[in-house]
Amino acid sequence: MFTRAWIRWLLLHGLLRSYLLWSARRGDPLGQIAFGQDRLLGSSRYIEEIRQRGRIPRMSGAWVTADHELCRLILRDRRFGVVSPNHPAMPKLLRWVLAKTDPGLPNLGEPPSMLVTDPPDHTRYRRLVRQVFSPKAIATLEERVVEVTDDLLERLESKPRPDLIGDFSAQLPVAIIAEVLGLPADMHSTLLKWGDTGAPLLERGLTWTTYRHAIEDLAEVKRYFDHHFDELTAEPGDDVLSMLVTGGELTRREQVANAALLLDAGFLTTVNMLGNGIALLTSHPEQLDLLAAQPELWPGAVEEILRYDCPVRMTGRLANCDVDIADQHIKSGSLVLLSLAGANHDPAVFPDPERFDVTRANAAEHVSFSGGIHSCLGARLARMEGAVSLRALFERYPDLRLDGPPIPYPLINLHAYRSMPAKLPAG
Repeated sequence: MFTRAWIRWLLLHGLLRSYLLWSARRGDPLGQIAFGQDRLLGSSRYIEEIRQRGRIPRMSGAWVTADHELCRLILRDRRFGVVSPNHPAMPKLLRWVLAKTDPGLPNLGEPPSMLVTDPPDHTRYRRLVRQVFSPKAIATLEERVVEVTDDLLERLESKPRPDLIGDFSAQLPVAIIAEVLGLPADMHSTLLKWGDTGAPLLERGLTWTTYRHAIEDLAEVKRYFDHHFDELTAEPGDDVLSMLVTGGELTRREQVANAALLLDAGFLTTVNMLGNGIALLTSHPEQLDLLAAQPELWPGAVEEILRYDCPVRMTGRLANCDVDIADQHIKSGSLVLLSLAGANHDPAVFPDPERFDVTRANAAEHVSFSGGIHSCLGARLARMEGAVSLRALFERYPDLRLDGPPIPYPLINLHAYRSMPAKLPAG
C-alpha cells in the first residue's frame, strides 16, 4: 500500500513539484510563486505577468489566461474537458500506472468525483443531487441558517479571544451541510478535520507528507461512508445521501466519492469566503459603514468579496480537440490554465479592479464559482449563508476587530485562513 501511494504521489505531485522548483530557479513566474515569498496564483504580480504577455500566452508549458471573457468562454466550451488522470490526453503509460495504483479513495481531485468528471458520467452524478441546491431548496434553509448563526454569535460572547474561523466561519456551513446530508451533529468536528486535510488534494505539487496525511484521512472517510451507505441501503431517509442510494444509478464507489464532494462543496467554499470576507471588511471600515447604513447591500457585498478575493485562484482545462481561440492555435491535449483571480480583476470588466467596493454594480459577474456544467453546486447556498451570517456578525459586533494578522493556509491555489483571532467588544 505504501509503495503504491508513493508512486501515485510521484506521478501526480512529485514530478510536477520538481519541475516547478527547476523552473523557479530559471526565473519562470509560476515556479517562483510556488517556491517564493508570494505564494498565491492570484497575486497581482503573477496576474500582471500574464496580462503583459497577451490574452492567452504560453507559460510554464501551458496556455494561461487572466482574461475574463476567455475564462468564461473556456469554462463553458465543451471542446475543453476537466483535468483528470483519466483524460484521453494523458499518456497511456501514466493512465495505466495510475489505474494500477488507484486505492479507491474518495479523492475530490480524482474520478469519480463529479468535480473532475465530464459527461456522460458527470451528468448522471449531478442530476441526482441538483434539486437539493435549487433556489427553492436554498430558500427553505434560510431560516435554519439564521438560527445557527444566532446560536454561534451567542457562544462567541463567552470567548475572550475567539477564533473567527474555528468558532464561527467553519461552524455555520458544516452544521448546515451536515443536516442537508443527514449526518449527525456529533460528526461536525470530524467533518471539519476531513475537510482540512483533504482540501490540499485540489492542488498539484504537494509534498509527500501533505499527500500522505490527506489519503490517510480519505481512508477514514471511505470507511465511514461505506458503513453509512450500508445503513441507508437497508433504511433510506429523505436526505441527499439517501437520494444517491435510491437513485439506483451509482456504484458504491461513485456514491462515496460524490458524498465526500457534496460534503466539501457544501462547506469548504463558504468557510473560506466568510474568512476572506471578515478580513476584507475589517480592513475596510468605510465599507462596513455603508453596509450598516444600507443593509440591503449585503448580497452585493458577498459578490464583491468573492470577486475581490476568490477562494480558488486558478483552475485548468484540457483541450479535447484542436481549438483556435484569441488568435492562438491550441492543440488537442494541451493544458489551459484559467486565472479566476485574474479574470475577477480584469479592468476591461471591473473598473478600478483593485478597489474593494460593496456597491460595485457588476460584482456578480465574477467567475469564483467556475462556470458551465462544472459551476459550483453549492454556490447558491454559499451566497445565502454569506449574506445572512456576515450581516448578523457585524450587526451584533459593530466594533469587531482582528487581534493580530490572520493566519493563512500555506497553499498556492486555495486562498483561505486557518485562524483569525479577534476582539469582540459588546455590541
